[in-house]
Amino acid sequence: MFGFVTRPMVVALIVACGLFMENLDGTVITTALPTMAASFGDTPARLSLGVTVYMISLAIFIPISGWVADRFGARTVFRAAIAVFTFGSILCGLTHNLLELAGARIVQGVGGAMMVPVGRLILLRSVSKPELVRAMAYLTVPALLGPVLGPPVGGFITTYASWRWIFFLNVPIGILGMVLVTLLIDNTREESTPDLDWFGFLSSGGALAGLVYGLDLIGRPLVPADVIIGILAASTLLGVVTVRHALRHPHPLIDLSLLRVPTYCISIIGGSIFRIGSGTLPFLLPIMLQVGFGVTAFTSGLLTCAAAMGSFTMKMAARPILRRFGFRRVLIGNGMISAVSITLCAAFWPTTPHAAILAVLLVSGFFRSLQYTSLNTVAYAEIGSSRMSAATSAASMMQQLSNGLGVAFGALMLQIARHWSGALTVTDFHAAFGCAGLVALAAVVIFLRLDPAAGAEISGHGAAIDVKPSSA
Repeated sequence: MFGFVTRPMVVALIVACGLFMENLDGTVITTALPTMAASFGDTPARLSLGVTVYMISLAIFIPISGWVADRFGARTVFRAAIAVFTFGSILCGLTHNLLELAGARIVQGVGGAMMVPVGRLILLRSVSKPELVRAMAYLTVPALLGPVLGPPVGGFITTYASWRWIFFLNVPIGILGMVLVTLLIDNTREESTPDLDWFGFLSSGGALAGLVYGLDLIGRPLVPADVIIGILAASTLLGVVTVRHALRHPHPLIDLSLLRVPTYCISIIGGSIFRIGSGTLPFLLPIMLQVGFGVTAFTSGLLTCAAAMGSFTMKMAARPILRRFGFRRVLIGNGMISAVSITLCAAFWPTTPHAAILAVLLVSGFFRSLQYTSLNTVAYAEIGSSRMSAATSAASMMQQLSNGLGVAFGALMLQIARHWSGALTVTDFHAAFGCAGLVALAAVVIFLRLDPAAGAEISGHGAAIDVKPSSA
């Protein structure tokens, strides 16, 4: 029986411990936001800052994750990242106001910034490309237990105990992860690494932080418009400086030459747009159910976990679907279906039967997860092993940034609605879901540029087609 447990599977399951913590934490906090806001004497929309600063921290520190892993060893960095994330979780459970929560979430972000991309790098270096889809499935299935357990567990704890315990759940998981990493992961590292691009690190971090924070401030009545415009303008200017620096530096922190690889470029750009649209769902849905519909946090968690269950079931179907249709047709067709499924959340009313909500979220979770798996896999179809560190760091940075922008976008829609109407209503959430669906649909335009044969070596699509003889 144990003969089926291959080396890639073992590595993937260990790496998934880190992903499990991050996914559990992310889904738990969105479910608990209304209760946490009441505890702090604040509003759920303002408490979105606790989610946003975490994304900012990830965006700042993810770019150096590949360099740090190459310099100090993957096992050393991965283990330290789990420890930092666990320590940040303890701090989150001890906070008493929004400012303290934001600081603790920044600490968590530093750990998460190293934990996720370095874990993915460990896996990518352990498998061949034909094994990549299966390895990604091994990696994602255990990690999806976080979103599955997060909403109901977080809702249960928030409703019947204290929201602070949702962060303390990470402590035993973190300890187990550190033990498994120490025993079973090799401490691979590069023979030599160039000096760290400090200017690129500081400029990119400042640009990304300013962008996310500036977008998060839009619509808040207490923040002057000229301040928001100034932050966004400064971050844009700093972003231009970062790009110019990266194009001239011999070993830039963010390797923009990776965008010349078609599959990688399309995956990054199209995937970022899609994630901004779909990233609003985990933020908007729990707040609509609790604030708009008046259900308890526990009931909200039970309903929203349906999306994660849909994601869980998809993992068994991803490989045959990609082999049958190929990456291009899956990303285009499934992208449209996913956008529609996000928009369908605008059809929910307080009188909508819970069974109907569960069905829609289950289907939505299936198709959105298939889109994520396809994007995460095809991105590395044409990336060589020597550039894998830079590719995983940049891809992880853009994924987390776009997820953060999705939360900021959802909060912006609610803030605008509250500014005009004075109080949130169910129709305000409906408008936000409609806008999110349109953003996700816009990504399909990017996927149209993908070559029909892209990623065939990984997906196995077209294997039966006659192969042209080599001219060599």
